[in-house]
Amino acid sequence: MNHIKDQIRCGAAYRLGLTGKGIGVAVLDTGIFLHRDFDSRVTGFADMVNGKTFAYDDCGHGTHICGIIGGSGRMSGGRYSGIAPGCDLVMVKVLDRKGNGYSSDVLAGISWILERKEKLGIRILNISVGACSKRGMSENSALVKGVNRAWDAGLVVVVAAGNNGPRTMSITTPGISRKVITVGCSDDDREVLVGGNRMVDYSGRGPTAACICKPDLVAPGCSVVSCAGRADKYTIKSGTSMSTPIVSGATALLLERYPDMTNKDVKLKLRESCTDIGLPRNQQGWGLLDVEKLVSK
Repeated sequence: MNHIKDQIRCGAAYRLGLTGKGIGVAVLDTGIFLHRDFDSRVTGFADMVNGKTFAYDDCGHGTHICGIIGGSGRMSGGRYSGIAPGCDLVMVKVLDRKGNGYSSDVLAGISWILERKEKLGIRILNISVGACSKRGMSENSALVKGVNRAWDAGLVVVVAAGNNGPRTMSITTPGISRKVITVGCSDDDREVLVGGNRMVDYSGRGPTAACICKPDLVAPGCSVVSCAGRADKYTIKSGTSMSTPIVSGATALLLERYPDMTNKDVKLKLRESCTDIGLPRNQQGWGLLDVEKLVSK
């Protein structure tokens, strides 16, 4: 996956034969196009926006996210494989074709996932979605309560820090939750297109309004190559939306190796295995994700 192959995908997981097999990763996003890299591993789909019963993605964002998490890379000869190319993917569409949505749809998506997490083997919930309204900055907001409910139900909830940096207190909701794992971008010093705008130093910074240090960690998010909305095509996107599924995929590898880990165990293991890259605490959190340290004994 472009520079991510050098920074994140390291030998340990592959020497150990880890692919995330048997681990279900649920994604709240714009939907999923059944790219050939997903093989037959899309095990669930729900549409909270338009009520359709078949898998689709009218934006492309959700497909890109899923490719980062678990694309096999088959159509690129393995060059653009995801972090956990053996995991199962469950998509809940909560955003429209422009990538916009309502909190009510996100909350409905969380409820749908919780009702089916045992049946579909869901262990991880990826949310590359965020709101930045003043009202949404409260830990009492519905979105924060929703992700906290998922965490309390035992899911590893991984959420984007948002692209409203570099000012302080710019973490988007629900990333301000003190329970979930909030992911920032490690390489946002490079100017890239994010949501159609050229941006630099965009990754959300803490602390939160409640003085909680966020993000929890960072991962690459600059010019990430992943699945596009055609059966054999790839595209490039940037932002904390791309950093977040890298952590979700790495978590799938960890849970494959240690299936009895709780979400609290996962969070502690991530903290212990990150590499300090010398940035301020409220920019890098614990540091840069290191997959080799994460999955090593």
